Amino acid sequence: MDKNTYTRKVLEAEATLYHVARTILDNEQDCEDAVAEAILKSYEKKNTLREERFFKTWLVRILINECYSIRRQKKVTVPYEESMAQEADRKEDHSELLACLMELPEQIRITLVLYYLEGYAVKEIKEILKIPAGTVKSRLSKGRKLLKEKLENGR
Repeated sequence: MDKNTYTRKVLEAEATLYHVARTILDNEQDCEDAVAEAILKSYEKKNTLREERFFKTWLVRILINECYSIRRQKKVTVPYEESMAQEADRKEDHSELLACLMELPEQIRITLVLYYLEGYAVKEIKEILKIPAGTVKSRLSKGRKLLKEKLENGR
């Protein structure tokens, strides 16, 4: 893959990368760092990509790994008052649906975002998350059920 093709494909995937990072990381700065680091790592390893048509899936997988790495490094306790203030800010910034989505367990949340917001097929999600297709389908089903319950009950 040449430099121009790589740049074009990264720009096409930019919104997806941010959405995925946002579902894993709370801090906006961490999301930006994760996306930047994933792009850098993918550029350095672009020759390891076997098929160019899987570029976006490959890049998202790198991003997910980077997000988990950042989260592991940030495992620090936050004072209760500060965490409650951050939570209040988060709820004010998002719609009811997005706020409910962010309350779901992470594995379900990532699966829902990849499927409904980013338009990935079950097969692609299976490869990104390295889980069986049946697990993807069950997470989607459970996620829909949980979202419905949260929205009906007013969270």
